[in-house]
Amino acid sequence: MTTAAFDILDLGVVPYRAAWDLQHQHHDRVAQGGQPTLLLLEHPPVLTLGRKARDGQNIVVTREYLAAQHIDVLEIERGGDVTYHGPGQLVAYALFPVGRKIVDFLRLLEQATIQALTELGLPDARPNPGYAGVYVAPREVNGKVYDQKIASFGVAVKRHVALHGTGLNVTTNLDHFGLIVPCGLQATQMTSVQREYDLRGLERTASMPEAKKALADAFRSVFADYDWTVPVLAETR
Repeated sequence: MTTAAFDILDLGVVPYRAAWDLQHQHHDRVAQGGQPTLLLLEHPPVLTLGRKARDGQNIVVTREYLAAQHIDVLEIERGGDVTYHGPGQLVAYALFPVGRKIVDFLRLLEQATIQALTELGLPDARPNPGYAGVYVAPREVNGKVYDQKIASFGVAVKRHVALHGTGLNVTTNLDHFGLIVPCGLQATQMTSVQREYDLRGLERTASMPEAKKALADAFRSVFADYDWTVPVLAETR
């Protein structure tokens, strides 16, 4: 799938380390003035530690247990704390020029994800002021109200071009989030498109192809008027 502004590559299921290398290859190309690229993929189970992870203190099981479950733990350059990636989670790596407008870029990622979720039948998807990510309506569990987080965000910017991006839970095994305190947030539960369908009594089955189409369409719409200039190139002209 392509547009005039950026390429969209559907990579299927890719191990995290291989996808990390692939991100850097595309990042280098974009930083040199190549076509911006959105990578859509899933990962086998993995925990990643962002710059705020502080040695993984929000992992609540032992590394030995994770190793026995074949779940890697990787320290990476994105922002944020610890998060989980796994099958059924739609990962979108937007290797786009950003420059210094990192907050604006994050807002656009949120907007695209919210638009996709609305298309998927969850019109209450929204940002949560003060926190990166997309949420749906809070839910009371045993007398306590929990925020319901359906998508996580974490980016790094090098040479004015973004790395990493969005993880949208479509049919993710939410039990795996019990291995961590997701993003270090205590009063937050992770949810998914399928879980929301089930809890709301919607007779729908979440589909990864449908979610990919909705997110790709949303990126095309939200980034239609985006400034694709790589600032470092503009500065040398």
